[in-house]
Amino acid sequence: MARGGYGGGGVPLHARARPTPPGQDGPPQGQPAQPPTGSPAKHCWVRAPVDAGRPTPGLLLEWRKDERGWWEGLVVYTAQLRPGCWVTVQEWVAADLLADVNDR
Repeated sequence: MARGGYGGGGVPLHARARPTPPGQDGPPQGQPAQPPTGSPAKHCWVRAPVDAGRPTPGLLLEWRKDERGWWEGLVVYTAQLRPGCWVTVQEWVAADLLADVNDR
């Protein structure tokens, strides 16, 4: 299982996330040609986790534009609260702080 075993087949991360609801623009750099099948959640790397640690694996749930028109993804990941104590974090993260599992 090279690279963590989560093959994206060369498809960019934004093209593997949940499609945007009608009436809104698509995710960064365009909308996928066809909606994905199965679960809309996709693996990703959070480059700047809340605990200021190293990049950490996360689960990208959806995309949206913030009030400035910039893309951000809703991500769930774990962060170290204090030594030996881990918590689950769910937050909207700027698109430039997320990476495809193959681009880490």
